Amino acid sequence: MTYDRLVCANCAAPVSEGRCPVCRANRERLQQENQFAGLNPMTLIALLAVLIAAVALLAHQTA
Repeated sequence: MTYDRLVCANCAAPVSEGRCPVCRANRERLQQENQFAGLNPMTLIALLAVLIAAVALLAHQTA
């Protein structure tokens, strides 16, 4: 889950806006935990496709 969909229990605003100290702290924690937080879904799909192609190429060369 990305933090842009989370709602803060302290101020009832989206965590991604960082309106209160609780939002800002949780936003920082979530960004540090998730290395791919800044990537959009299409980029992740493209990276996955490249990874699958590389594995298929390696499997084809060894067979």
